[in-house]
Amino acid sequence: MSNTIIKQHLLSSFPQFEPALIDKLTEEATLKDFNAGDLLMNTGQNMRFTMLVVKGLVKLYREGADGGDFFMYYIQPGNACALSMICSTKQETSEVKAMAVDQTTVLAIPTSMMDELMKSYKTWYYFVLETYRERFEELLVVIDHISFKAMDERLEFYLEKQHQDLGTRKLMLTHAEIAKDLNSSREVISRLLKKMEQQQKVILHRSYIEYLK
Repeated sequence: MSNTIIKQHLLSSFPQFEPALIDKLTEEATLKDFNAGDLLMNTGQNMRFTMLVVKGLVKLYREGADGGDFFMYYIQPGNACALSMICSTKQETSEVKAMAVDQTTVLAIPTSMMDELMKSYKTWYYFVLETYRERFEELLVVIDHISFKAMDERLEFYLEKQHQDLGTRKLMLTHAEIAKDLNSSREVISRLLKKMEQQQKVILHRSYIEYLK
């Protein structure tokens, strides 16, 4: 029964995979479920699996030297974590942590399979390359905003990206959560959000932010 479910997930979320690869992953992958707030991987953790997201949403963080977290990007269904692929292939520990935003299901692929998949399945090879490319481009945008933009511009970019990635203008984010993601203080974020509300770019509700821009 679990093999049938795994195959359905693969066909639905990864239709670009060749039939032989679908069959291989159906036999070797394991389904793992996570609740909202659960950690899929943590900084310093040995990577025994590469995870393909088939349901839900995963948030990736980079942990700073001061113990603070910085939001990097989301991993949505049909995608994988490029960094976990790298760590799995090189048998290194994770340098990021990943948290489930809501109820999330992933397919865990053992690290021992990475070399075989890259050599034997062309669609997996291209999938890995495309995953690296997309994440690299996404990180370049984030770095540009960190290095060259003021906090008010970074906040607007962050909210716009949340709107695009989540597909909704109703952003279920607290001021404290945004401050954590942007490595700022809650007071600064609250002040800037209030300014954005005055500019009619957002509406601040008790439990969510309505993005208007």
